[in-house]
Amino acid sequence: MSNSNKRKRIGIDARFYGPVGKGLGRYVQEIVDNILLIDRDNEYVIFLTKENFDEFVTDNKRVKKVLADMRWYTLKEQLFFPFLIWRERLDLIHFPHFNVPVLTPGKFIVTVHDLILTRFPTVRATTLSPWLYRFKNAAYKVVINLAIKRAQKVITVSQFTKQDILERFSINPQKIVITYEGVANLAKGRDSLFTAKLDDKETLLGYNIENDFLLYVGNAYPHKNLEQLINVFSRLSKQQPQLRLVLVGKEDYFYSRLKMMASDLGLWRKNDGETKIIFPGYVPDAQLEVLYKKARAYIFPSLYEGFGLPPLEAMARGCPVLSSDRASLPEILGSAALYFNPEDNDDLNNKIVQLLNDENLRQKLVELGYKQIKNYNWWECANQTLKEFKAVLEK
Repeated sequence: MSNSNKRKRIGIDARFYGPVGKGLGRYVQEIVDNILLIDRDNEYVIFLTKENFDEFVTDNKRVKKVLADMRWYTLKEQLFFPFLIWRERLDLIHFPHFNVPVLTPGKFIVTVHDLILTRFPTVRATTLSPWLYRFKNAAYKVVINLAIKRAQKVITVSQFTKQDILERFSINPQKIVITYEGVANLAKGRDSLFTAKLDDKETLLGYNIENDFLLYVGNAYPHKNLEQLINVFSRLSKQQPQLRLVLVGKEDYFYSRLKMMASDLGLWRKNDGETKIIFPGYVPDAQLEVLYKKARAYIFPSLYEGFGLPPLEAMARGCPVLSSDRASLPEILGSAALYFNPEDNDDLNNKIVQLLNDENLRQKLVELGYKQIKNYNWWECANQTLKEFKAVLEK
């Protein structure tokens, strides 16, 4: 048997695996789970943290779990992770995010989802002191630059991000491969949509939500542009006092800041059933599906996205989508969304009113949304990623 046909030893940095990694955790989980289903030839070493070590479960004899209990973006990650990689004698490792240790030994592939840290270097996006944030941001730029230069392949999730990388870094375009993320998971004989059997009215009442509401699900980082959305809603609610805005996301510094803003505008008060903006915090999957189903529309005002999974997940649940016209979003959402300029309050206000008043438009967007999500599935994303593994290993 030739060396090229021998079983290879492939590592995957899965420290983001599962809910611990938020949106990125979904990508890592689907990539890992599906590649292990597809590839019956090679051995895998899956690097995990204490937080998700027990969450990743497999009976695959070709898979080894290794504890790499170090936070991402830390000096510990840079200094000690390369030793763990070297110790496992890997033929290749995949980093599903740009945080590749500078001293990483051997061949690696990196996935770059977006360049938010280089495009939006603002102290508003952090809880760190200004000088510490600037230092860390400079370090990020060094790390991502070296990761892109040293990687055998750079995987990215949209044509937009590929162009962004080419404009920002000196790299051969043929080194970059686009693998779209997924919505449905066809490999497991199911999709990834929630299957709730809850009472809609009871679920909404549990969050003090009535039927007439707009929905956003996601984090509240500054580039998500939720302050702009709140300003527009403040004006809109005076014309439509029955309308509510529901912002779903785990409580953190950025959501706390939004609550203060909403409070100053008279749109939110703690434990007030009449509040105009509702912050339910984290919502479990089953209840979240009810919110998608009953919302008048899902609004995504982001200024920058490498892919834009949240509006696709809204489409998958039959919720009409109103989206920013920036970055990758027109590429990913196609004709299945109603677009607006996220920096034009009048445009956003007018598009919301248009969508609320036009039932035919809402139904058309729902139907187009169901068609659009068929372009994206996690099995295909993982399969294309595995092909890149094999192409690098055959060199």
